[in-house]
Amino acid sequence: MEVTERIDAAPERVWQLVGNPVELSDLTAECVAMTWVGDSSGPAVGARFRGRNRSGWRRWSTTCTIVGYEAGSEIAWDVTFGPLRVARWGYRIDPDGPAGTTIREQFQDHRGWALRVSGPLVRGTRDTDGHNRTNMAATLARIKARAEA
Repeated sequence: MEVTERIDAAPERVWQLVGNPVELSDLTAECVAMTWVGDSSGPAVGARFRGRNRSGWRRWSTTCTIVGYEAGSEIAWDVTFGPLRVARWGYRIDPDGPAGTTIREQFQDHRGWALRVSGPLVRGTRDTDGHNRTNMAATLARIKARAEA
């Protein structure tokens, strides 16, 4: 799944907002805090961080590993809950005109049967795609507002 937004700001400005995932928490719809794990201290393939998430009264944590990183244009990370695969999230930045940017937020569901069964209890929704699409649009709107300010 992918949600796209056009932003009236240079790609470099947009990248400053999404290129380091631990600095995204004030822009995302569900993630409230992210911190580097172990020896990781910045975005690079293999770097790990922990995300703390919230949806209403529900709270949970995940561990994320950066699996794709191209400075200035793309970042992606795999999410796990303990030993269980959850998802892959990412952002892609593309120039759009002389002073604009198209940003794409991407989500791939990697949950197995155990998380598909327990997921609605943890996140409070059975419609993962609809829930994520709404949250992705809200996150991109916040990124757009900050980049254009």
